Amino acid sequence: MLFARQQTRNQEDAEDALQEALVKLARKVDEGTFVGGQEAWLPFLFTQIRREAIDRGRKDDRRRKREETVVEDAKSLGEFETGGWFEEHENGGERAELLEQALKELPEKFSEVVVMKIWGERTFDEIGRILGISLNTAASRYRYGIEALRKKLATPRIRGDI
Repeated sequence: MLFARQQTRNQEDAEDALQEALVKLARKVDEGTFVGGQEAWLPFLFTQIRREAIDRGRKDDRRRKREETVVEDAKSLGEFETGGWFEEHENGGERAELLEQALKELPEKFSEVVVMKIWGERTFDEIGRILGISLNTAASRYRYGIEALRKKLATPRIRGDI
C-alpha cells in the first residue's frame, strides 16, 4: 500500500490501484497464465501498481482537460458565468432550462453523444462501443451536436412574457 500511495495522487487512487493489481494477479493465477511462481508475485504487483497509477493519472489529466474545454466553450457562448453548467446562479435556472430544451431539440444521435461525453465523462471510444458506432462517428456527432447547441443558444428566443 505504501508503494501505491507513492505512485498515485491520493489515498483513494492508491487503494484502487492496489486492488486492481491484486485482481489482475488473482485472475492470472486462477487462469493458470501467471508465469514465475510465488517469487514473481511481488514484482508483478509492483509493476501493475505502477501501471495503474500511470493510467489513473493520465485519465484524470484527460478528464480535467475535457472539463476545462467545456468550461471555456460555455464561457465563449456567454451563457455560463462559471465552470458548472447547472450551478444555481442569478438566472442560472433559466440558463439550465434553455440548455436542457436545446438538448431535447437536438436529434437523438447528437444529444446522446453530447450527454455521454460531457456528463457521462466517456471517451469517444467508449461512446462508440456503447452505441455501436465508430470512434470517428462519435467524435463527429459530438462536434455537430455542440455546434447545433451553440447556434440554438445564440439565437434570441421570443417569449410571450417579454
